[in-house]
Amino acid sequence: MRKPRGWLDEEDQAAAGDVRLLRVLKIGEEFGEAAEAITRALGAKPRKGDSHTSEDVERQLCGVIVTAQVALLAINPEAEKVLDARVQGLLERLNLS
Repeated sequence: MRKPRGWLDEEDQAAAGDVRLLRVLKIGEEFGEAAEAITRALGAKPRKGDSHTSEDVERQLCGVIVTAQVALLAINPEAEKVLDARVQGLLERLNLS
């Protein structure tokens, strides 16, 4: 995730404080695309047709995951450790560790 974040940092013209906000807001945009894909794949918008597939949903979900990880990295340079600790905490809470 460091490469995409580095590219974004080089290309982004926003002020430093705004970059973190924009990275988090981008998660919402990606989530909206995933929601649209699943809605269309399930045929829940008959007027617009079922124009999406499960592969489209998978691709959009990956976009959410990557975008969230880039946002986390913008907030904390130790993003991998933060995510690992959070996953470990969830596993412990579920008695799966």
